[in-house]
Amino acid sequence: MIVVNQSATRVRELSHFIDGQHAEGASGQFDDVFDPAQGKISARVPLANAADVATAVAAANAAFPAWSETPPIKRARLMFKFKQLLEEHQDELAELITRDHGKLFSDSKGEVQRGIEVVEFACGIPNLLKTDFSDQISADMDSWNLRQPIGVVAGVTPFNFPAMIPLWMAAMAAACGNTIVLKPSSRTPSASIRLAELFIEAGFPKGVFNVVQGHKEAVDALIEHPDVAAITVVSSTETAEYIYGEGAKRGKRVQALGGAKNHLVVMPDANLDQAVDALINSAYGSAGERCMATSVAVAVGNIADELVERLASRVRSLRIGGGMEPNLDMGPLVTAAHRAKVSGYIDAGVAAGARLVVDGRGYAVPGLDAGFFLGGSLFDHVTPEMSIWREEIFGPVLSVVRVPDLASAIALVNSHELANCVTLFTSDGGAARTFSRKIQVGMVGINVPSPVPVAWHSFGGWKRSLFGDHHQYGQEAVRFLTRYKSVTQRWPDSIA
Repeated sequence: MIVVNQSATRVRELSHFIDGQHAEGASGQFDDVFDPAQGKISARVPLANAADVATAVAAANAAFPAWSETPPIKRARLMFKFKQLLEEHQDELAELITRDHGKLFSDSKGEVQRGIEVVEFACGIPNLLKTDFSDQISADMDSWNLRQPIGVVAGVTPFNFPAMIPLWMAAMAAACGNTIVLKPSSRTPSASIRLAELFIEAGFPKGVFNVVQGHKEAVDALIEHPDVAAITVVSSTETAEYIYGEGAKRGKRVQALGGAKNHLVVMPDANLDQAVDALINSAYGSAGERCMATSVAVAVGNIADELVERLASRVRSLRIGGGMEPNLDMGPLVTAAHRAKVSGYIDAGVAAGARLVVDGRGYAVPGLDAGFFLGGSLFDHVTPEMSIWREEIFGPVLSVVRVPDLASAIALVNSHELANCVTLFTSDGGAARTFSRKIQVGMVGINVPSPVPVAWHSFGGWKRSLFGDHHQYGQEAVRFLTRYKSVTQRWPDSIA
């Protein structure tokens, strides 16, 4: 439904999605969704209260018995149909992402594609659920194991990947025989509703995939609900740690991915053209609003001056504009408040004594004066005492730290409490092997700027970037989303 608000701007009325249909909700509370490029309200989203969450959980719980007993091959066939629909609607989903988030349309299409890859992996669930059988462990006795679904799974997702991360969660949970209640970010809620519609169109039963919009009240209601068996979350470190603690003490399984402070180490023997390209794409793509974005370049030895000079030239020439425009490098940030937060980090870096080589503050795009734009910023001579090194900025800000050798680079990265991903650029295989083995980070790249694992591996960091035992998607997700059961059996001769 389209309504008109006080400023006469046409906005979309969004909804929850419960038991196979749109639902207005009971709270009567709403939040505004902005078009970041325009700086204007584009939609209004309802905020769930505990009653709305209870309704969604009840729908998921009711659907679980039949869905969990559905043969994996039938679940896989529905997943194949869902994958086909995602491919047919990829541009539509990408536009919804860009309108809510602000990232470039090309980035949004790439996001949907990465989500589709996990759906494609989930299509192999009959093979993924295969387990082990041991014949004749004793006289006339056999043993085997099963993996069975755990029940209702809650998903809490961030604003920066409003389709990909819900697809990571929902595809694997549903394929394993669970039902889902998703709580997306209220900043970027549109894509999740469309995904839920496509689930129904693919033929999934009502109640298998539900969506409740909202804030902390909705999250707390999911944590506290006795029928929610597991929670999977991607968020800030503080939120991930909170959900992990609150869920675990209630006996729930929790898989909580937190924040990141990703380093890219450049050795003196690295191909500098490739390293600079990698840093620009990783640090400033999607305005730095990615958990895999590189926010620290570690210059080893005498490479630093040339690296900073080349980076500065590229940062100054970034093409910035509205996300639906072609041939751009970067769009706006998601909200005005987030832009102010990132600008505050730039202020703090200057105050701490770092050299601000390129200043992105005050950047404006002609014709989009109200948009939430920020230019790319580049710092040099950053030290570990500074907040711009210690804290996750989540914006288009790259810091250069100078170290004398590889051992110092490894020590620097390992000293950080966040350990999501890291990359080394080098031409030395021995250095790469040493780095891969000694670095204390969950995802490692060698001459690869953003080492996101492919769908049949698993995604996640170490230390305070991950709370819980399992990483996302891949075989790790199958372990998290199922219960292991061992069966030992003997049939007495008298039965024969």
